[in-house]
Amino acid sequence: MEKTQFPKQHQDQQPGKESEMTPRPEYIRQNYHGSGKLDAKVALITGGDSGIGRSIAVHFAREGAKVAIVYFIDNEDSDAHETKKLVEKEGSQCLLLKGDLKDADFCASIVRDTVKSFGKLNIVVNNAAMQFPKEDFTDISDEQLQVTFETNIYPYFRVSREALPHLKKGDTIINTASVTAYEGSPQLVDYSSTKGAIVSFTRALAAQIASKEIRVNGVAPGPIWTPLIPASFDAEKVAKFGSDTPMRRAGQPSEIGPAYVYLACEDSSYMTGQVLHLNGGQPVGG
Repeated sequence: MEKTQFPKQHQDQQPGKESEMTPRPEYIRQNYHGSGKLDAKVALITGGDSGIGRSIAVHFAREGAKVAIVYFIDNEDSDAHETKKLVEKEGSQCLLLKGDLKDADFCASIVRDTVKSFGKLNIVVNNAAMQFPKEDFTDISDEQLQVTFETNIYPYFRVSREALPHLKKGDTIINTASVTAYEGSPQLVDYSSTKGAIVSFTRALAAQIASKEIRVNGVAPGPIWTPLIPASFDAEKVAKFGSDTPMRRAGQPSEIGPAYVYLACEDSSYMTGQVLHLNGGQPVGG
């Protein structure tokens, strides 16, 4: 039986505001100690203003990286500016880049702006996504289909393509997939399809550039408490979010961020074309 673990809540606009969530997500654990794993590195993170993206940004900063975060043009600036303060609190630098990732020119500009600001680029995290649940497959309009694919997978190609000439031996690309890429989701057919494409993209690109010793890996989170959840589902579903996992709860972004640190640093030097599964115990293949 599913249990209630969050207060009922809903937000009307994607991808949601972290500042309006109850409780606020945990982005990093107090006992997480950085050890310089990313000293002198520069990272670009799409969807970096909140949720998993914020967790990645703060973890990277604690490990010594400078961070550029990209956030949706429709978002208010409050979450992004809060993340910038959190990164700077770690003693690092943070560049904010606001715009529409559906725009190919913007995807190119964020790479150029990051390199211009910090002098180089070592880590690309493709993370931004949207989802629009539909109980009936026939209710997925062409407009929704286009927005979902242009937001969730096209930028992964475009940002990586622009970044690749700047990346060198030992640098990394990390793609955020989802447990839905492996299980599917009856209410998220188009979203699940984009996440499946991300898994294939990760494997194919990794194979193509392995000889350059630039690694490409992914993370496939299960149900994680981020702003996308109250912005996607009604209050009843939000209250039970994550309770159907073997661990009987949703995960926190703080439980996901360290996986990105692992994939970004030399600890994972013999891993490419792989996906890490942080999903509360749900068995998946691949």
